[in-house]
Order: sequence, then C-alpha cells, then structure tokens
Amino acid sequence: MAERVVRAGDVRLWSEDLGDPADPPLLLVMGANASAAVWPDAFVELLVRGGCRVVRYDHRDTGRSTAVPAGEADYDLGDLTRDAVAVLDAHDIGRAHVVGLSMGGLIGQLLAVDHPDRLRTLTLALTGALDMGSTEEPRSDQGERLERLIALTGPGADEEAELTRRVALWRELHGDVLPFDAAEYRRLEEGVIAHAGTSTPSTGHVRLGAVAVPRGGDDLRRVTTPTLVVQGTEDPFYPPGFGRHLAGLLPDARLLEVPGLGHSLPAAVHRLVADEVLAHVRSHP
Repeated sequence: MAERVVRAGDVRLWSEDLGDPADPPLLLVMGANASAAVWPDAFVELLVRGGCRVVRYDHRDTGRSTAVPAGEADYDLGDLTRDAVAVLDAHDIGRAHVVGLSMGGLIGQLLAVDHPDRLRTLTLALTGALDMGSTEEPRSDQGERLERLIALTGPGADEEAELTRRVALWRELHGDVLPFDAAEYRRLEEGVIAHAGTSTPSTGHVRLGAVAVPRGGDDLRRVTTPTLVVQGTEDPFYPPGFGRHLAGLLPDARLLEVPGLGHSLPAAVHRLVADEVLAHVRSHP
C-alpha cells in the first residue's frame, strides 16, 4: 500500500494506491460525507486480487483530507469531479476504470461528460442520473424510511454513542431483505473513525443537495464510456427506477439489479459486485 497526499488547488486529498502498478488502474469514488475507509477492505481486496490496481481517496471534508470551515465552503460537484482528476494525475494515471457509489456515481457521470478521455470504463452503483429522473413512482414506505434516516443524523454524545448511531443508520440503509449484521457495520465504522482520527461525523457535503448539478440527461445521452449500472432493489435513496432511468440514458450501459440490496455494500454482496466490476473491466481493457 502506498499512501499519497494529492494537492487540488488549496485542498489536500489523502489517497492510497493498492495492488500491482502494472495492473489496470481502478479509481474508487465514495459517496457524500464518506471517506475512502467506507469502501470495505474485503471488497477492495477482491478487486486487487482480481487484477486491478485500486486507488481510493478521501473527498475534501472527509477522513484525512482538508476540512473546509462550514461558513467558507463554496465548492460544488464540479469541484469534487476535478478532485478526482487531480487524484488520477497525482498517481500518474492517464485513463482509469472508475467505480462511483451514491454521490460518487454523480461524480463518475460528470467525469464521463467532462473528462471522457480519462475513463476506460465506468461503474455507477446505488445512484441516480444527473437529472434525478426515475421510471417508477416512489414506494409507499419510502417517506417513512427517509424520516427515520433524518432522525439519525444528529451526532452521538461520545464515540460509543456515535458508533451506535452509525450502526442504526446503516440498519435503515441496508434494507429489510438481506440479513443485517450489526457487528459488520460496527467494524466498518470503527475503521472509519480510526482513519479520520475523530468520531465527529463528516457533514460538509450536506449543502451540496441544494446546489444545482451542472449537467443533465442530454449530456448523458452523448456519453460513450462503457458503463455498468449497479442498483439495489431495496435502496431507500435510489429505488430501482433510478437505475433503470440512468441505464436508459447512457448509450453503452448494462444494468445489474441486485435482489435485496439497499444503500450499502455488505459482505453478502461483495463477491457478486466485485465479479461484475472485474468482468466489466476485463471486457474493456
């Protein structure tokens, strides 16, 4: 493992490079308020053992990267996309396979629209299209689940309370179909806290929800990057209609719907998702 601090203007981004430098490069882009440590190590190891050079990094305002004071934050998704390009540059990667999850999927789409020369393939997981369109009506229970998620956003009083809160949040994101392993998510969050050096949650990306996305559906219709769209049937944020809409906009996309999967990446689906990503990568060297 090689750690590297990447400079993107005034921002410093922590990153690490895993695997054989001669293998195809694969950049992992995590979701909102989530550091690189939210990518499960076991999932990352499957990608490395499958023949990829994996690079993951902390977004600004997460993990070990630069934290921007709340009152001074003026960046948007375009800036976060340029951060991803800066990571590729710092690791001397011209073109990469990119996997973006949740907000990372929006960044992946912006890379495909604005920086297509930097991509070999794209995997968009548990996300929606830049225009946030869907092919179906919201589920009847979606509002209730989102209310429970909002109720769990306040930080815990101490580290133990914060861990309990985060596990409860994952319980809502995980869904009701696949078995929920609280110990698995607790270990994940213990690693996230150890990586950041604090149990104070990252919240800097919350404001991005009110910032307009700089591209839309027409831009996606012109994307030529081969794309795998991975959707969970139980995702409370992006129900299956979002993935179907996204795959329908992209000219060269394949949709994989994972039965029972919510808005998380539990061990039960690591092998399935990793194998699909690796097959996608191998099909477009």
